[in-house]
Amino acid sequence: MLNAVSRPFVRATSQVVKATAVATRQAHTDLQVPDFSAYRRDSVKDERRRNTTSEERKAFSYLLVGAGAVGSAYAAKGLVNAFVGSMSASADVLAMAKIEIKLSDIAEGKSVTFKWRGKPLFIRHRTAAEIDSERNVPTSTLRDPETDDQRVIKPEWLVVIGVCTHLGCVPIANAGDFGGYYCPCHGSHYDASGRIRKGPAPLNLEVPTHEFPDEGTLVVG
Repeated sequence: MLNAVSRPFVRATSQVVKATAVATRQAHTDLQVPDFSAYRRDSVKDERRRNTTSEERKAFSYLLVGAGAVGSAYAAKGLVNAFVGSMSASADVLAMAKIEIKLSDIAEGKSVTFKWRGKPLFIRHRTAAEIDSERNVPTSTLRDPETDDQRVIKPEWLVVIGVCTHLGCVPIANAGDFGGYYCPCHGSHYDASGRIRKGPAPLNLEVPTHEFPDEGTLVVG
């Protein structure tokens, strides 16, 4: 049983609760819920209605197929990107993709060999006589016709990969019947422009991509 002290407290609490309930029921009674029925098609006003025509079912099927196609395309794109990323060269391999050469270390008339991407790289500092001789060779006499100007950026510098185009042997510089390169394995002779002139090799020595960022520097790759 409630004592005389607690009874007034209970009555006061009850009155506060009743007043709050009345205020809640009376609050915002002038607000109306927006009704967009006038803008809706009659076919979608009834939420219990089912698609009964073939055209409606087609539209739903097309929507599902389109959504699935878009999702599949994004998934395929992610898979391809991941595969290509895994096949990309690592940082240490990319660091070896280019080689920078100080040209002042190569005397005129000399050919120096460097290692680049696991292959021998021939850098030849050609003399004026060699340049004139190679420029005067008729392309009609060549097995793999290329003019000297097509194979060099600067006439005094010949840059070729030192791999014989016959069976992949390494030719000898400043040797052979034409004073360029000679492959002793099967007797292929190249001139001072790296063009095949005699022997079984079918093609000229490959000229890699290279540039001269300044007068004293060569960058290959």
